[in-house]
Formats: sequence, structure tokens, C-alpha cells
Amino acid sequence: MSKLDDVYAKLQVRTGAKLALIVLDGLGDIATRGQGWMTPLEAARTPNLDALVAQGCAQGRMIPVAPGITPGSGPGHLALFGYDPIQWEVGRGVIETLGLGIELKNGDVAARANFCTLDGKGLVTDRRAGRIATDVCERLCNILSAKISKLGTTQVLIYPGKEHRFVVVFRGAGLEGPVTDTDPNREGLPIAEAKPVDPANAGQKKVAKLISDFYKAALPLLKNQQPANGFLLRGVAHQPDIPTFERRYGLKAAAIAVYPMYKGLSQLVGMTKIEGVETIAQQFERYVKEYEHYDYFFIHYKYTDKAGEDGKFEAKVKAIEDFDAALPIFLARKPDVLAITGDHSTPCAVKGHSWHPQPVLLHSELSGSDKLERFTETGANVGSLGVFEAKYLIRLMQANAKMFDKYGA
Repeated sequence: MSKLDDVYAKLQVRTGAKLALIVLDGLGDIATRGQGWMTPLEAARTPNLDALVAQGCAQGRMIPVAPGITPGSGPGHLALFGYDPIQWEVGRGVIETLGLGIELKNGDVAARANFCTLDGKGLVTDRRAGRIATDVCERLCNILSAKISKLGTTQVLIYPGKEHRFVVVFRGAGLEGPVTDTDPNREGLPIAEAKPVDPANAGQKKVAKLISDFYKAALPLLKNQQPANGFLLRGVAHQPDIPTFERRYGLKAAAIAVYPMYKGLSQLVGMTKIEGVETIAQQFERYVKEYEHYDYFFIHYKYTDKAGEDGKFEAKVKAIEDFDAALPIFLARKPDVLAITGDHSTPCAVKGHSWHPQPVLLHSELSGSDKLERFTETGANVGSLGVFEAKYLIRLMQANAKMFDKYGA
């Protein structure tokens, strides 16, 4: 913990307040000429968000990691949970694996994988293989698992996730992460070579060699599959030792998410995963049902990010409107402190994550009102929260919940 964390810990008091963080993944966007100088959040019809803003909210923009750095979902969410994403670097494979409910053992190295499409020259033409259906992913994982269970003395464990996503766990002696991704991060390039981040680290070198051997064994098995005839590995790492959310903030926390990665992120910091939900309406219903059992709720909504990554402006608008339509279910048990934001920006013009600060809305008895009519990037630019690092959002939420004594005389 940093010296500042120590100060927060000494000031912290329990108040019994209820806090909730709602994350619309990749919510932030940029206004471009092609979009009529509007963002999806500005174009969307959001009567329920508008009504919440009218009740008094503070708005601002958040830098997910540092100026100019484009974050992955892991760093973006860890920052929202108050963990410095530079200090606490967590591999995406670990997060995805935990989210699938798979226990990692000491020494395991996990990778998050995407099935992809390769052309005849081995170049990546679609990094997500057209977002194949989950049952297709399961069938392909079964094909790989049936033929590849070991590489030398190392076990290879393959688990399907949602749509094109799956995880690979290497279990054996002397393994260590991280190693670099095999995802070239754009189409038109070949699968990248996994390399040790520290060339002198024997465990990382062993994992990089295992990944090379895994590709040699696996790609021939997928050769005749369409559109998923290849795969990309990302976030290859081992599980870090990270302090729990409850220990840091004195809050018993629950996570209500649909996708495994976000369940894994919450589990990594000790949140309880609330299972059995598939839609945002169901997520809000479970929040209402579990309201008395937890102090802090993390609720994740994926579809804004998916539309942004596909570059589909209208789909992102619809995802925001679908979220807004379900919001009254949540507001039936409004918490003492509510934050609504994204983990990063995913502009439609970029078709991917970006460095642009994401908008944030904070509502409580003490948040004050910025006297804005809507929650948008334009409004957030002039909001009273200003521009701040995302890792401080939880501290502002605690302050609004009266969880801090005065500092100094």
C-alpha cells in the first residue's frame, strides 16, 4: 500500500452506507464529422438517466491509467476498484480463467484466447472469427482438448468461454508469466510470437516455448474449420497476490456481471460473484434482491463496448437506450452513493479501446448538482468533478458516503 492508501485507511470509518458502481463497458466516445459531431451517449434517448441528473449529480471525466495510455479491460476495471493499474498489473488470462469459475493453482500460467480467422497465407483477417456462437466455441475447444492435454510434462487445460473466447491454462513445474501476446492487435498481420517479458527469466522462456509448441499442435486441428481456423493468446500470466476489496475499503462487495472476464476481475479482489443473470434487467433485479446483504455493488454492462469495437454507432446508441430502459428497476432501491461510468472509452471511429477519458456521473446527498440536463461527454467536460484518475473514484464514493474522518487539525 502507498503512503496515501495508509492515510485513507486511518481516516476510514464504517457508516452502513450502500454504494454502487455501474459500468457501461467502453461507454466513452468521441464526436466526429461522420457521426454528426455527436457521441452515442449524446445521440441516445435516455429519459431515466436524464431524470437522475435532474435530481442532482456531479459529472467529470476519468483517465483510466495515465494520459495517452490505452487500457485493456483489466487495468480499466482495477482502476475503478481503486487499485493503481500500474502497480497492480494482472494478466487477462488470469482474470478470464477465474471468471469461468476455474481455480488456479500455484505456478499455473493462464492465457485468454480468441478464436480468429486466418487466410491462406496465415494472416489474421478477423481477430474474433465473426464472434462465433458459444456452442461453436465449445465444439472447437473439445477438438483441441481431445488431442492436446500435455506438452512434455506440462498439462494443458482448455476451457470455453462466451462466443469466440476461451482460456488455456499451462500447469507444470517452473512456469512463470508474463509473456507477450500472440494477438497482433489488428487484421492483416500474422500471429505474433510469444516472447518473455524478461529475457533472462527462465520460467517466462519456458512458457514462451510451450506456447510455440501449442500452436504447432493446435493449428493443424483447426485448419479446416470456418470461420475459426486459428486463435490468438492474450494476457499470459500467473495469478498475483492482491489485497482484497473489503480489506482496503471496509466494504462487503458483490459483483453482478454476465461475462466471465468481469466476474474474474471482481473475484480477483475478493468480491462475491452473483451468478445466474443474462440481461441488464435481470442484473438490476438481483441487485434489488441482494440489496441488504452487501455494502458495495459492481454491476457490469458489456454491449456498449461490443458496438464500439465493431464501429457501429447506432448499435452503441441502442445499447445505451436499452440500459436506460432497465434503469428504473435499479433505482427502486437507490443506493446512498451511485457512480455510472465506463472502464475506458471505445469510440466507434477507433473500433477499439482508446486513451480518451471516459465520462462519469456521481450521485449522492452530498454530490451537489452541476445543473446539467443530461449525462454526456460534453456535459462531463464542464462538470465539477473535473478530470481525474479513475483510481480515485472509489475514494470520492467513500467521501460521499461520509466514510472519512477529517485529516489533520
